[in-house]
Formats: sequence, C-alpha cells, structure tokens
Amino acid sequence: MGVPEKLAERMSMAEQHAYLRARFSRRNMIRGGAVTLGAVAGGAFVPGATAQAAVPAQRAAAPAEKVDGALVAPFGRHLAYGTDPRTEMTVSWQVPVAVKRPYIRIGARPWDLSRKIEAEVRALHTPAGVGASGDHTQYYLHARLTHLRPGRTYYYGVGHDGFDPAAPHLAGTLGTFTTAPARSEPFTFTAFGDEGVGYHGLANDALLLGQNPAFHLHAGDIAYADPAGAGKTGDTGFDSRIWDQFLAQTESVAKSVPWMVSYGNHDMEAWYSPNGYGGEEARWQLPENGPDKANLPGVYSFVHGNTAVISLDANDVSFEIPANLGISGGTQTTWLEAQLKKYRAAKGIDFIVVFFHHCAYCTSTAHSSEGGVRQEWVPLFDKYTVDLVINGHNHQYERTDVIKGNEVTKKLPIGGTAYPETEGVVYVTAGAAGRSLYAFTAPDSYEGHENDVESVSAFVNLKGGRQNETVAWSRVRYLDYSFLRVDVTPAAKGRTATLKVRGIAESGKEIDHFTVARRV
Repeated sequence: MGVPEKLAERMSMAEQHAYLRARFSRRNMIRGGAVTLGAVAGGAFVPGATAQAAVPAQRAAAPAEKVDGALVAPFGRHLAYGTDPRTEMTVSWQVPVAVKRPYIRIGARPWDLSRKIEAEVRALHTPAGVGASGDHTQYYLHARLTHLRPGRTYYYGVGHDGFDPAAPHLAGTLGTFTTAPARSEPFTFTAFGDEGVGYHGLANDALLLGQNPAFHLHAGDIAYADPAGAGKTGDTGFDSRIWDQFLAQTESVAKSVPWMVSYGNHDMEAWYSPNGYGGEEARWQLPENGPDKANLPGVYSFVHGNTAVISLDANDVSFEIPANLGISGGTQTTWLEAQLKKYRAAKGIDFIVVFFHHCAYCTSTAHSSEGGVRQEWVPLFDKYTVDLVINGHNHQYERTDVIKGNEVTKKLPIGGTAYPETEGVVYVTAGAAGRSLYAFTAPDSYEGHENDVESVSAFVNLKGGRQNETVAWSRVRYLDYSFLRVDVTPAAKGRTATLKVRGIAESGKEIDHFTVARRV
C-alpha cells in the first residue's frame, strides 16, 4: 500500500493513513480525493429524506465521462438490515463508471415497481501507487428503505438514466427481499468468516442459498483486498479491485439475503481513513446503532424474531494484530455490556448471538486464541449467559465444549444440548468459507469421524506475546471448507426455545450438530 515495511511496523492505522495522504494526495489533486459522497438516499416511502453520509466527503470528484447509461449494468447487489429489520432494509450495489440519477424501484409485485427512490453515491478513489490497484475509482450506491411492512416480501430493481429495471427486457435483473416478522416464528440463519474470492467461496455461497436463510453473518476478513492482513500497509499487493470480484461473487445470495458483516484484520485499509474503515463505509451500509464516537462502523446490533444479534470489532481488543488496539477507548466494551443487559432483560428475546472476527477459543496453529477477547468480552458473555459466539480468523471449523470462566463446565458431544443459563457458552470458529486452510495440532474429530482427545496443545495471544496452553475444550475439529447453519425455534407455551446449530461442509455433508436450549 505504500508505507515502507519497517516504518509501518511502528505505526498505528491513523499514522499510516496520514503517511499515505502526505505521499499520494499531491499527485491526485486534479483527479479527486479518496472518498467522495454524492446524491441522496431517501426512505422507501418517504422520498426526499436525506441520508447521513457514512464517510466524510473530502474533495469533489472529477467530472464523470459521458457514458450511455444503457451500456452500464449494475452489479454486486447486497442487502443489509437497518436498525429495525422489521421495517428497514438497505439495498446496495455497484456500477463500473459514474452514472446519472441512480435509483431503486420497489413494489409488492414484480409488475408493479412504481415507487422510485433516489440512491446515494459513494465514490471511492484509489490512486496509482497505493498497492496494486492502479488508478481506480469505484462507485457504490445505497438506497435506504424505511416504513416497510414486517414479514413482507418486496421486489426491487436498481437502475439509473438509460437503465430502467422496470423495462420488460430487464425483468431478469429484479431481486427480492423479505423483512423480519412482527413476532417470533421459526427461522434459519447462516454464518462464516474469511471468504475472499475463489472457487471455494463460490461453492459455499451456492450452498448458503439452499439453506433459505433469513440473514447471513460474515465474521470478518471479507474480500481480502489487503492480502497481508497485518494492519501494516507496506507494499503488500493491496488491490481495491478485489472488492468488485467479491461483490459479484456473493451477489447470488446477498441480493436476497441480508449480508451482515463484522470487520477483521484484512478489512483495515489505511489509505481511506485514519481508522482503516473508510473503504468499508463506502461499500456497506450497516445499522447505525453502535457506540457513539467509538470510530467503529462495524459495531451494531439487530433483533430478528426472538434472537438478538450483536456484531463486534475485535481489532479494537486484539493483542495479536494491534494496529487498531484500543481505538474505541473502551467504549465498545461499555456499549457491549449495555446491549447484553438490555437484551437479556427484554421480553420476547430468548437468544443472544454474538459474532466477530478474532477467536476467543481456537487451537489453530496459525492464530489460535485472542487474549484481548478473553480479557475484555468473555467475562461479559458469561455474566449475561450469551447463547452462541461465532468467530472467523482461523481458517477451519472448530467447536468448543460449554465454557464458563475459561473452564469446561460440560462436555458437549456431537448431538448434545447446552443450557447457557446454568452451564456456560459455546464458541464456534467458522472461518473456512473460502481462503486457504490452516492446521490443527490434534487430529480432526467431526460427525462420522470422531476422534476425542483429552487435551490439545495451543496458544493464546497476550499483550506480551504468545503463551502456550494445553486445553480440554476443543470438541469438534474439521479441516476443510464449511459454514454454519442455525435453526431458531421459539418456545411454544410451557416449552423450551432452541438453537439447532449445524456445521455443514462444502460438499453438503453435516460435520457437527448440537443444540442450545433456553427454558422460557
């Protein structure tokens, strides 16, 4: 990315951002700045409402070349819930060149797309010399839809002058989405981390679609435009164009399933903003209910039916990769506790699922466990009896026994049931979505191929460096591509609410299953 490696080793993300700006900005004064925000996005049924810019505009972009809009096709559609998934959805997409008057059409039927809402444009410029991108401008568009009806399926099409999705010959470009229901009912969601671009990510995406999930959780390290992932932006081959490939690859799922992301170490890109997330803020529109002034746009929460989901940014607490260590000044952890307390006391919320990138508990030979997560967040997970924690970072599938106070409180064999109210928390590493696989020190042990061992050698990343440990909590290990499926069943009167969690391999075979049960 342009910061000499030896110098980058001593710099935070903010310092690297300042260095890159000083080095590259002068040569790009004419071309335009790194991040430019244009047009407005209105609410779905409140046209004209102005959306807040997620990234501060820095300079006006250069005038767009004159291109016939009929020759420009949108791509990379991806959805995200708003703060209230019952009534809010954001549709995002990309165009390869600047277009005039981009918009979305939406309606309850594919032949009735009369409602037309302007889209917000976020143009992201990467100058030549910042990595391998060349001189490249990406155009991301977002339409925030509000005042939707709960549990309703909507049809939509995205377009611009010269490309009207309501035209008969463009009917194949239409998409759909379904809002969260007004009350609790059974649903499914999926999760993984560390996808990137390639055959295995594409194969997992195809399987995801077949699960018919209400939403999908991506636990960090999304596209791998920064292949080094050390939070040190030396000449690492950073290529912003990888995001174009990623969004095209995931569109088959993300155009109809809200793709809810958290940010990992490969998602910090110093050129765009001091916190490394300016590029992410151009590409994604996530719920804006995270901690105030924490500088962490990937921290948020939402509720679907009887389940609360919390996304965290573990770069803030990572001892292993400290480029953004302490960036929130502790406000993220304070916010997390407030969210956990609120959701645990809320009527109608049975389960709390937390997802983020760095692993609390994993025995991988690559990254293993993050001590900052154990120090800052695990005590809160125990205190508020979190039902399921999902991580990425380590490129494999691993599932723990039930853990409380860093100790096994109950062995959880394949097919077993955990009761978090009295027993503790189950942690799943689901980081085998597509990138090259890592390794274990112990043999694989999964459904149909069980190989239980009493202890496994691993390590934990602490402030002073790695500390070796021997652990007894590693119950399922699978070293191949996979993802997580979770079936949520609310409690019938006088019964128990359940999360049925399954690890599913790229081949479609089941590699793990267990149940989290909560007496309601």
